[in-house]
Amino acid sequence: MSGQRINRYKADLRDVFFLFFEQFGLQDVLGAEPFAEWDEPTIREVMSQVYRFATDVTGPINQIGDMQGCRLEDGKVFVPEGFKEAWDKIYEAGWRTLGSPAEYGGMESPAAVAVLADELISGSNTAFNMYPGLALGAAELIAEFGTPAEKKLYVERMMNGTWGGTMCLTEPHAGSDVGSSSTTATPIGDGKYKIKGTKIYISGGDHDMAENIIHLVLARIDGAVAGTKGLSLFVVPKIRANDDGSLGEPNDVQVTSIEHKMGINGSATCVLEFGEDGECVGELVGEVEHQGMRQMFKMMNFARIGVGIQGLAVASSAYFNALEYARDRKQGSSIKDWKDPEAPRVPIIEHPNVRRDLLEMKAKVEGMRALITKLAVHQDRIKAIGGKDDTSAAYHKGQVDLLTPIVKAYTSDEGFRVCEKAIQVYGGAGYLKDWPVEQYARDAKIFSIYEGTNVIQALDLVGRKLGQGGGKNTQAFLGDIQKFIDAHKNDDELEDAIANLQKAHEAVGGSVMQFLGWFQGGKMANIPLMAERFLGMMARLAIGWLLLEGTVIAREKLADESLGESDKAFYEGKKLSGLFFAINELPPVVAEARVLRACDDSPMQISDLAFGPV
Repeated sequence: MSGQRINRYKADLRDVFFLFFEQFGLQDVLGAEPFAEWDEPTIREVMSQVYRFATDVTGPINQIGDMQGCRLEDGKVFVPEGFKEAWDKIYEAGWRTLGSPAEYGGMESPAAVAVLADELISGSNTAFNMYPGLALGAAELIAEFGTPAEKKLYVERMMNGTWGGTMCLTEPHAGSDVGSSSTTATPIGDGKYKIKGTKIYISGGDHDMAENIIHLVLARIDGAVAGTKGLSLFVVPKIRANDDGSLGEPNDVQVTSIEHKMGINGSATCVLEFGEDGECVGELVGEVEHQGMRQMFKMMNFARIGVGIQGLAVASSAYFNALEYARDRKQGSSIKDWKDPEAPRVPIIEHPNVRRDLLEMKAKVEGMRALITKLAVHQDRIKAIGGKDDTSAAYHKGQVDLLTPIVKAYTSDEGFRVCEKAIQVYGGAGYLKDWPVEQYARDAKIFSIYEGTNVIQALDLVGRKLGQGGGKNTQAFLGDIQKFIDAHKNDDELEDAIANLQKAHEAVGGSVMQFLGWFQGGKMANIPLMAERFLGMMARLAIGWLLLEGTVIAREKLADESLGESDKAFYEGKKLSGLFFAINELPPVVAEARVLRACDDSPMQISDLAFGPV
C-alpha cells in the first residue's frame, strides 16, 4: 500500500528562539568550551535547517508510516516507504548527533539545541524518529560505560547510522518489574556470555535501514542474586562484528513477531528471542558484573526526557493544525449576532469556546517547551562550568534530576490531552483520517506508558528525587519560584496571577511535607495512592512559574513602540499564555493539595469482588 506524501507538520521557531535567548540566556554559555563553535546566528540557522528537514523529509512520510506500518517477512522487518531514504538523509545532515561528542562524529551543540531540534523531527514523524533516537541513546551508554574496544567498535558506527541500537528490558512475565527478568547469561570465557531469553516491546528491534543492530540486553549471570541487583548489561549485536567492523555470522537473535499497535505504526515494536538455538553471544558493557541497572539508567533517563519531547512535539503540531483549521472552517454566526438567523457564517476561531480551547492548548504547549528547555539549559550550564564550581554544578545537576520524571510524566499526559482537545476543535472532521489529529492522538497515547509508566515516574519523584541531597534540590526549586514571586508580588497587573502562583507554591511545599510524614509514619500505601496527583501539582507549579516569567519578559518587550506587527502579536501571545495558565491551571493545585492531604483510602478498602462480577 503506497500513500501520498503530504506534510502536515507545523512549528513556531519564534518560541524556540524566545526560550533560548530571551528567557533562559543560552547565549551565556556560547563561544567558550565546550560550545566554542556555537553562537546565536549558528543556532538560528541550524534550527531553521532542521525545521526544513522536518517539513520536507520526515513530515511527508508520517501518514504513510501510519498507514503501511512495518511488516515481518522471513524473520526480517521492513519499514514503511520512505523511511530508509529519511534514515540516510538524517545522518548525512547530522541532525541526530547535534549534541554528541566530536570524537564520535557529533557537533557538540548545547543540549538545548539538540533537544528542541529533536522536538521538530519527532513532531513531524514520531515513529521514524524513534529508530535513530534509540540508536543514539544506546551509543551514548556504550560511550560512557563500555571498554575501549567496545567504544571503538560500536559507538561511532551507531552514531553515524551504519548500525542501529535498542534497549532490551521488558519480558513477557515481568512488565515494569524489571527485577523479575529471567534472561540468562552464561560465561563462555574471554569475557563472552551465551545469552538466552525473550524480550518484548522492543522499539526498533529490527529494521532494514541499518546493516546491523546493537541490542543492549539486561540479563542475569548464572548464580547472580535475585532482583535488579543481580542484573548485568550486555552488548548483543544482531550480526556478530569483527574487530575491524566487518560483519560475520548472524548472532541467533530472532524476531518472532511485531506488535500491531494503536499508534506509532511506523515504529517496529518487536518480540525478540535471544539464543533460541543456543548460539547468541554477548559481552558485558564494561568489565564489571551486576551493574546493569545503574548503566541502563543512563539510557533510561535519556529516553525519559526523549518521551517528554515526544509529548511536546506531537501536542505542538496538533495545536498548530487545529489553529489552522479554526481559522479556515466557517460555522455558525458571531456571538454578537446570535439572535440574527441571517447573519453570515464566521470562522470557528471567532467563537469564545474555541478561542478558550486554543489558548489552553497554546499555553500548555509553550509551558511544556519551557520546562524541557529549562532542564536542557541546566545540562548545558553543568558542561560550561567544567568542574570549576562544584556548588553551582551540584545545583544544576540537582535540578536536572528533579525535573526528569516531571518532564516525562507531565508532558506525556498533557501531550495526549492536547491532541484530544485538537480533535474537539475539528469536531467530526477531527475523527477522520483525512486530518492529522486523530493519528497524533493515537501516537501520543503510548508516551505515558513506555520508558517507565507515569506512576513509576511519580514514585521516582516522591520516593527518591524529593529527598535527594537531603532535600536541597527540592528546596532550591521552591526557592527559585519564591524569589520570582517576591520580585513581582506588588505588580498590580500581575496581582491575581502571582497570588495564584504563591498559593500553588504553598500547596506543593505542604504536600512535600505530607509525603515526608507518611514515609516516617509508615503509611506506605498512601505514597502510590497520591504520587501521580502530586507530580501533576508540581508540574503545573513549575510551568505556571516559567510561563509567568515569559509574561514578564513579553510585557517589557511590548513597551517598545518600534516593534513590528509580528513581534507584537508574538509577545501578546506570550503574555496572555502565562496569565491564562496562572488563572485557570494554578487554582486547582490548591484543591489537589487538599485531596492529597485527605488521602481517601477507598481503593484500599474495597474488596476485589466489590469491583464487579468476575
